Amino acid sequence: MSRPPGDAPRPRRTPSGSGSGSGRSAAGRAGSGRPAEQSPRRRPTEPPPSRRRVAEPRRAADGAPARPARPRAAAGHREVAPPRPGTRPARRPAAPRRPAPSGARTIKLADPRRRLRLVTVSLLLVFAIFAGRLVQLQLLDSDALAAAAGANKYVRVALPAERGSITAADGTVLATSVDAYDITADPTMFTPEVTHLPDAPEQAAALLAPILGQPKEKLAEKLHLNSKNPKSQYALVMARQTPEAKNQIADLKSSLTKQVDTAACRAQVQLLKKPADKGGRQFLDAACVNPLAGMFWEQSTRRSYPAGGLGANLVGFVNAEGVGTGGLELQYQQLLAGQDGHSTYASAGGNRVATAGGARQDPVPGTDLRLTVNPDVQWAAQRAITDQVANAGAEKGYVIVQDVKSGQVLAMASSPGFDPNDLSSARADQLGNPALQDAYEPGSTAKLMTMAAVLDTGKADWDTHVEVPNTLQRSDRVFHDDVDHETWYLTLAGVLAKSSNIGTIEAAEHLGATQAESNKVLADYLDRFGIGKPSGLGFPGETRGILAKPEDWSGSQQYTIPFGQGLSVNALQATSVFSTIANGGVRVAPSLLAGTTGPDGAFTPAAAGAQNRVVSEGTAKTLTEMLESVVTDEQGTGTTAKIPGYRVAGKTGTANRVDPKTGKYSGYTASFIGFAPADQPRVTVSCVIQDPVNGHFGGQLCGPVFKQVMEFTLKTLQVPPSGSEAPNLPVDWKP
Repeated sequence: MSRPPGDAPRPRRTPSGSGSGSGRSAAGRAGSGRPAEQSPRRRPTEPPPSRRRVAEPRRAADGAPARPARPRAAAGHREVAPPRPGTRPARRPAAPRRPAPSGARTIKLADPRRRLRLVTVSLLLVFAIFAGRLVQLQLLDSDALAAAAGANKYVRVALPAERGSITAADGTVLATSVDAYDITADPTMFTPEVTHLPDAPEQAAALLAPILGQPKEKLAEKLHLNSKNPKSQYALVMARQTPEAKNQIADLKSSLTKQVDTAACRAQVQLLKKPADKGGRQFLDAACVNPLAGMFWEQSTRRSYPAGGLGANLVGFVNAEGVGTGGLELQYQQLLAGQDGHSTYASAGGNRVATAGGARQDPVPGTDLRLTVNPDVQWAAQRAITDQVANAGAEKGYVIVQDVKSGQVLAMASSPGFDPNDLSSARADQLGNPALQDAYEPGSTAKLMTMAAVLDTGKADWDTHVEVPNTLQRSDRVFHDDVDHETWYLTLAGVLAKSSNIGTIEAAEHLGATQAESNKVLADYLDRFGIGKPSGLGFPGETRGILAKPEDWSGSQQYTIPFGQGLSVNALQATSVFSTIANGGVRVAPSLLAGTTGPDGAFTPAAAGAQNRVVSEGTAKTLTEMLESVVTDEQGTGTTAKIPGYRVAGKTGTANRVDPKTGKYSGYTASFIGFAPADQPRVTVSCVIQDPVNGHFGGQLCGPVFKQVMEFTLKTLQVPPSGSEAPNLPVDWKP
C-alpha cells in the first residue's frame, strides 16, 4: 500500500551532477548514517513542504518500493552531464518565482513606455517653444534688435589722423603734432538715477572748469543728456588737451573714488535700496558720490609750434578742433590733415567690454610740408623789421627775401607777429600775413617797370637827357617831386637815381605816339611783371593788387601810374619785379613749397616755378647798372643800403598811403627793394613799413633794414663778394 503524499519522506537534495536523483529512497539515506525519519535542513530557495508536490514512488511487482524514477529534462532543455572530477560544479538554474500568498496585496508597477512617451512629448514641446523664439529673434526681429543693440551697446569713437608737420628748408620744425587727449564723457552716467545726485553735471563741471579753463556752465551743458539724442553715451567735452590736464582729471577722479569707498558711504547705499518715503526720490550725500565717474579720455594729438613766433604769419595756425584756420595750415589743410579713422567698441556702465568685439579703421597720417624758408634768414628778417617798426612808431611792416634764380622765398617776416602756441594773447589783426594780404601803392619802386618799358622798346637809353622842371601840368593836376628844386638836367639813370616823378612822367610819354598808346604799352609791361595777377602761391587771403585796364585810366591816373600811384600791389609782387631784372629779364613764379613727404616716407619735390621773359637780357643789365646808381651816387636816394664788398642795386619808395578803413589817403608807405651782388645777383630783399610816425622816406626807414638783412643773408649763403666795381653811371648832364 502506498503512503499518502503528505506523509512521504522528503528526499534529500544533492548537488547537481552528483549522480543521485532527487527521489532517493529512505534506505539510501539510512546507508548514509542519518536516521530515515530525520528531515534534512531546507534551503531558503526551496518551497515549503506543504506546497511541494512529491511524486509517488514506483513499486515493484512484489509490493516493495521501487527506485525513484529519474526526472526528465524539461522540454527544450538538455540534460546536464555530471562534472568531471576536479572541476567547478555548474551553476544551478534559477529557482522558480515564488507565487504570492493567497490574500496578499499585489503591487503593479506603471508601464515604463507611458512614462517615456510623456517625457518625450514634454521635451518636444519645450524645444518647439525655443525654436519658435529663435526664429522670431533671428529672422523676424533680427534687424530691429541689431539696430537697438548697436545704438545702445556700441560706441563709435573717431581716431584723428596725425597732422603732417611743417618744416623749414633745413628740416627745422615750424609746426608739428604732439600727444594730447580728448576729454569725453558718458552723459547717461550723470543722471540722478545713476549718480543719486540732483545736480551731478553741475558738480562735475565745477571740478573740471579750473583744469580745462572753461566756464562751468558751458561744461555742464555738455554733460547733460542731449534732447535730440537722449540715449547718447558719448560727448566730447574738450578736444586736444595736454597730458598734464588729462593727468589732473585722472588723479582727481581716482581720489574721489577712494573717498566714496568707505563703510559709511556703503551703508548709505544700502539705505537707498529701501523704498523712499511717500514715493520721493532718495539722494546720497555729495561726499559719497564721485561726480567724475562718467569722465573719460581718448588719446589724440594737438598742434605745437616749436619755433614759437618764427614765421608764424606765414605758417599760420589751427583752431581748437585742430583744423587749419590761417596761413599754410589753412592752405594745405586737406593735405596736412590726412584721413581720420574710427573705433567701435561695446560699452557697459561707461566701461569697455573687451569680450564683446568691435571694429577699428586706422587713420592715415597727414603729409609733411617742407618749405623753401631758411630759418636763419627768417630770424634775421623778423628781428630787423620788428625793431624798425618799433623805432618808426609804424603800424606794421614786412620783409621778403627771394632767390632770384629759383624764385623760392627764403624768408617772409611780418611785424607785429604772434605766437601760434598762445593765440589768446594776439589781436585779430595780427594773425594774418600782410606781406601777401596788404594791397598798397608801391610808389617809386614801381618806376623800375616804367624804365624797363622805355629801355626795352628802344625809346630811350640810360644816358638819354631829361630836363626836369620843378612842376609839371598834366590833365587836371600839377605834379611835383618830393622836394622843391630848380630845373634838373638828368640822364635817364639820374631820373631813377633821384627818383623824380616828373622825369618818369616825361619818359613814359614817349612810349607811344599818343597818350592812349603810351598807356597801353605801359600796361602791357606791368602785366608781364605780374601786376594785377595772383602770384601763384595760392596763399589764403592773398591780394592780386589793383590795376585797371588802360582804357579805364583816368586823366590823372595815366600820369600817376608810371611813378607808382593809382595802382596797388602786394609785397611779393613788388619783390618779384626786382628779381626779374636780377635774373636777366626772366620772371620766375615765386614759390614757398620745396616738396612734400607722404605717409610712406617718400619725398616729392615741388614743381619748379613757371618762367617767362619780360624784358631782354640787355635791358635787364642796363637797369641793374641804373639801380646801382641809386645806392652808390651821392645824389641817389638809397645810399643807406650800401654793403661793403658787395655791389648793390636797389630802389627807394615813398608813397601816399590809402587807409583801408576810410579809403582815403592817410600817412605814408616807405619801402626799399634791391638785390645783390649786382654783378652776379643771388638774392632780392624787400622792406615795406606802413604808416610810420618817425620819418616816412623809404631810404631813411627801409634802407637800413635792407642792409641788415642782405648782409646776413649773403653770409649765411656764403656768397662771395663782388669781383668788380660799380659802373657809377652819370646822373646828370650840363646843359
